[in-house]
Amino acid sequence: MSSNPGLLLDERRLAGNLGIPLLLLVVLAMVTLPMPPFLLDVFFTFNIALSIVVLLVAIYALRPLDFAVFPTVLLAATLLRLALNVASTRVVLLYGHEGTGAAGKVIQAFGDVVVGGNYIVGIIVFMILLIINFVVVTKGAGRISEVSARFTLDAMPGKQMAIDADLNAGLISQDEARSRRAEVTQEADFYGAMDGASKFVRGDAVAGILILVINLFGGFGIGMIQHNLSFDLALQYYALLTIGDGLVAQIPSLLLSTAAAVMVTRANSSEAMGSQVFRQMFASPRALYVSAAILAIMGSVPGMPHFAFLSLALAAAGIGWYINRQKKQAEAQALEAGKEPEKAESEAPEEAGELGWDDVMPVDMVGLEVGYRLIPMVDKMQGGQLLNRIKGVRKKLSQELGFLVPSVHIRDNLDLLPGAYRITMMGVIVGEAEVYPDRELAINPGQVFGKIEGIEVKDPAFGLDAIWIEKAQKERAQTLGYTVVDASTVVATHINKVLQSHAHELLGHEEVQQLLDMLAEKSPKLVEELVPKKLSISVLLKVLQNLLMEQVPLKDFRTIMESLAEAINRTQDPLALTAAVRVSLARLIVQTVNGPGADMPVITLDPQLEQMLLSSMQQRQQGEEGLVLEPGMAERLQKSLSQAAQNQEMKGQPSILLVSAPIRPLLAKFVRYGEQQIHVLSYQEIPENKNVTIVATVGGQNG
Repeated sequence: MSSNPGLLLDERRLAGNLGIPLLLLVVLAMVTLPMPPFLLDVFFTFNIALSIVVLLVAIYALRPLDFAVFPTVLLAATLLRLALNVASTRVVLLYGHEGTGAAGKVIQAFGDVVVGGNYIVGIIVFMILLIINFVVVTKGAGRISEVSARFTLDAMPGKQMAIDADLNAGLISQDEARSRRAEVTQEADFYGAMDGASKFVRGDAVAGILILVINLFGGFGIGMIQHNLSFDLALQYYALLTIGDGLVAQIPSLLLSTAAAVMVTRANSSEAMGSQVFRQMFASPRALYVSAAILAIMGSVPGMPHFAFLSLALAAAGIGWYINRQKKQAEAQALEAGKEPEKAESEAPEEAGELGWDDVMPVDMVGLEVGYRLIPMVDKMQGGQLLNRIKGVRKKLSQELGFLVPSVHIRDNLDLLPGAYRITMMGVIVGEAEVYPDRELAINPGQVFGKIEGIEVKDPAFGLDAIWIEKAQKERAQTLGYTVVDASTVVATHINKVLQSHAHELLGHEEVQQLLDMLAEKSPKLVEELVPKKLSISVLLKVLQNLLMEQVPLKDFRTIMESLAEAINRTQDPLALTAAVRVSLARLIVQTVNGPGADMPVITLDPQLEQMLLSSMQQRQQGEEGLVLEPGMAERLQKSLSQAAQNQEMKGQPSILLVSAPIRPLLAKFVRYGEQQIHVLSYQEIPENKNVTIVATVGGQNG
């Protein structure tokens, strides 16, 4: 034996590299070449020994990952057993007429000794083993493998974030974090492989049934037709050989199925299975005492086997007494050492002070949570530009919307991935994505002239195709037609998009009061006569939120209040008040949507559909049940509107749906959550100086 460690390692690698090709050659030889009975005995014995070893290794493994190669071993053992089945089938069919010893001593022993030489008993025993293997063990293990694989894959992101959090908190080192990440990956790979390996076992059980049928009927026919055996003799020879062959294959198959079930049902803890079972099943002696009492009662019933029941009752009571004594000794030793396990947990909470309202943390109206790799982006001392970008976004939005957008509270969150961020409103997540601070995002605006290497993603703000590229590739990407921005701009643009979409949620009573106070400085009479005498702040807030929801800015707050002062005498309904305000803001709305041009392309509804919607609205106003849109009609209308909006987008024109005033709020809500952005206006909201051109009519029988 060589004393050189390097040479010994090379020898082991050589043996490992030669093992797989040799196994494949053996399998191919068994499938294709005739095999003498002696070799069949050797390989069948080796197959049984291998199955026993695999089962014991699975039992003694502390964790499933300690036997991570099990799926590969299971595949190799299954292929070996199937190859043996093919080889033994050839021998049985060729030489079965010579007697029950024609296929080797192992098959003969299982046919003669195990089932007593009775082929009827043999078939029954074989079928019982097959049912146990296929229906009970394999089916249950396969289901557990499938569920474990799915749950393990679903839990991977959480485990990775927990590792990053421990690393950031200094609880583990870089090497430990790397090791734990690798273990999480290996665990997912193992359970995924076990899910597939369980299918090998099921297929092997099905193959066993088919091989049994083929050997039995094929051998029976060959013996009687080719070798002129009598019916009884052919049945005796080939039935016993077939049953012996089936049992030799099914017993290792059952052992491997049991090993697979043990592996997938093991809890992932570093503890031997025997210790784990004993600790959890016999942790309390109460179960043993109750079991002993039940066994004693059953054993005292006349006609019962008294010795078996009473002896087991005494054994259960004795084990329970032993466990109880061990627990008392452990508690006495703990008390002598100055530890009181039962009281240790109750001492600490007594020192806690009384709770107060200061312990209730207020929810941020707008929040931004970042992973630890994005902290330099929000730190001015490290050259971070994100704070300035967010400040610019707030300023621009405040000017466009007409009220002060609340500040964005930024904090780090170790539960996030290192490069991830999360946007929240009132504590609810409204947007999240992952960025790369050391790269730049090349956004595909719709037409580029080449491909560039990088990490392909979707732009978090608008969902466009984008690629995170190295900073050195910026000029080349711009030359190809990409729009290139840095990570801070990506986050700021995403925040801008989210705030615009949820602007109506940012406006509250305090903001409305601020708007009224500012207007009172210039038009005190208007505010004094209207609020709160005729119009409550709550109704005003609802009207303003309705306007923001439909992307109507509040910049012209004086016009809004004047139109409300005129309409409040007719109605108190917020929707009707919103419609009145929209008519007063018609020029601002149309300019925001269509620009200052005189031409205005619009999409209209089919006259019959519009009349039906008007009738339905009138029925609802009269208290009757009126169907607004059937599901099929709603789907067709949605597709038609989406197609018309796409056509307008390709022409570079806005998508404007022009309808009657009573149904405008209904259709505005209908198109709000569609994929295409469509502005819904009423006929009263079109200024007189605009030239309206109908580019499409939707909702008819043809779409």
